[in-house]
Amino acid sequence: MKMYLRLLAMLVLFAFCAVPRGAEAADFDDRASNMTEVTGVRVSTHDGKTRVVVDAAKPVEIKTMTLSNPTRVVADIQGAWLSPKVKKEIDVDSRFISKVRLGQFNKNTVRVVVETKVGKSNTKVFTLAGGPVPGRVVLDFGEVGPDSSGATIKLPDVKPSPKPEPQPEPQPEPEPETQPATKPGKPDTTAETKPVEHHEETPAKTEEEKSETDRQIDEITGLKGRIITIDAGHGGSDSGAIGPTGVTEKSVTLRIGLRLQKLLEDAGATVYMTRTTDIEVSPKGAKASDIEELQARCDIANEHHSDIFVSIHNDSFTNGAAKGTTGYYYSRGSAKSRELADKIRQAVIDELGTESRGTQSCNFYVVKHTDMPATLVEVAFISNPEEEKLLSSDEGAQKAAQGIADGIADYFG
Repeated sequence: MKMYLRLLAMLVLFAFCAVPRGAEAADFDDRASNMTEVTGVRVSTHDGKTRVVVDAAKPVEIKTMTLSNPTRVVADIQGAWLSPKVKKEIDVDSRFISKVRLGQFNKNTVRVVVETKVGKSNTKVFTLAGGPVPGRVVLDFGEVGPDSSGATIKLPDVKPSPKPEPQPEPQPEPEPETQPATKPGKPDTTAETKPVEHHEETPAKTEEEKSETDRQIDEITGLKGRIITIDAGHGGSDSGAIGPTGVTEKSVTLRIGLRLQKLLEDAGATVYMTRTTDIEVSPKGAKASDIEELQARCDIANEHHSDIFVSIHNDSFTNGAAKGTTGYYYSRGSAKSRELADKIRQAVIDELGTESRGTQSCNFYVVKHTDMPATLVEVAFISNPEEEKLLSSDEGAQKAAQGIADGIADYFG
């Protein structure tokens, strides 16, 4: 009963109204009984190590992974709800870690991300139950002892200098207004392509079908009521880039876009898609010029007064070794566009484990001619055999969509 009252009070605070009793309240009770609230996070440095402790109202189960470039340790707390009182980002003055971030990864998972300066042999993650705090996740960095392989502990002797903010790479002079910006390495779009595979998507829940818990999560993620336009790059007669095994960029961007649409609508956003099938967007179809096709995509976002515009693409280069994720924003656009591009790029990397190619300014038509903060994300290189395989898989498409959704949620705060 005490746990129920605390969760109920939190929901009232964010909904600014009393939680109605009845079928929805019963549904909330059932779900709350199987979830734990993450109530706090603490960071301390002593005895040659830095410790991060995440407190929970019940014993917890976690899944962990390590990501590179930069090095991050991730702990996903299963069946958990992140209290709005918990600080979501903490800068740490330590020679072992630099930042701790927490977020509601999905409706049942709280994700903890620690940016670290040491390797796996100097990292230890475990859970504790009982004591003054019912559930805890402990992440130790530094002198935690060698692992089972007997690896030598190597720690930095001094605190590294702060990393400078990455600067955009120099860009070529803007192309004439009559020509759209293009990407290097794109094959001739008249090349033979494989037909796009269509995957049935589960319809997004209506407001009536959502439980009270769902709606309150929507409020906390900041996506409820947002208007978002998603542009699945290429389509119809324009295949986009083609991977080594014939996977087309237009098919991958559509699959990611449709999954992203569902994630955002489930979180309470209104989503407009520039396309939901393998077609051109311009009413002129294949007869449209490049400018007419690109402008048609911008028109959808502008006419619906969208809060943001996100164009999904896959990169390509003549060298199949090129790889990684890049975020783009218009070189003369607003600071909000750069922020959006940066957050989506980072979140996609967190999901896919791809290398970062930075957030760069550009002159791409669709981010230049939209009236709101806009970004074009190159999810990965379809010309790279490994990344082509990742992009064409169901798991890769879902992770890419989840990464973009996480970045958008982070942008809206």
